[in-house]
Amino acid sequence: LLLEDQFLIAMDAEDMLSALGARKVVVCSSVGEAMAALDSALPDLALLDINLGSETSMPVAERLRDLGIPFAFATGYDEGVLQADNAIPAPIIRKPYSGAAIAAGLIEAYSAADRRR
Repeated sequence: LLLEDQFLIAMDAEDMLSALGARKVVVCSSVGEAMAALDSALPDLALLDINLGSETSMPVAERLRDLGIPFAFATGYDEGVLQADNAIPAPIIRKPYSGAAIAAGLIEAYSAADRRR
């Protein structure tokens, strides 16, 4: 699951995830779309942009956490600001990101999910 409200960033991230071996990437641009996607099928992992314009991805992160699905946040914001506002600990991948940064963040997300189990 890729939650990203910026079309070009979403396309690039989708390409990077596919290059890393993702068989299917469900791209959503809002919390509502992401929640509907989760109702339809559960992903193996998720990459969530924190700031989605008028909303944040926190409701999706909470649901993923409750389901035990690994996820990482993507953002262009300073990490210190995120730590204060982010009640859900998860790896943070800084934008602009590379395929290697996404891979490292998602590996960290899997490790964190394993520790929560």
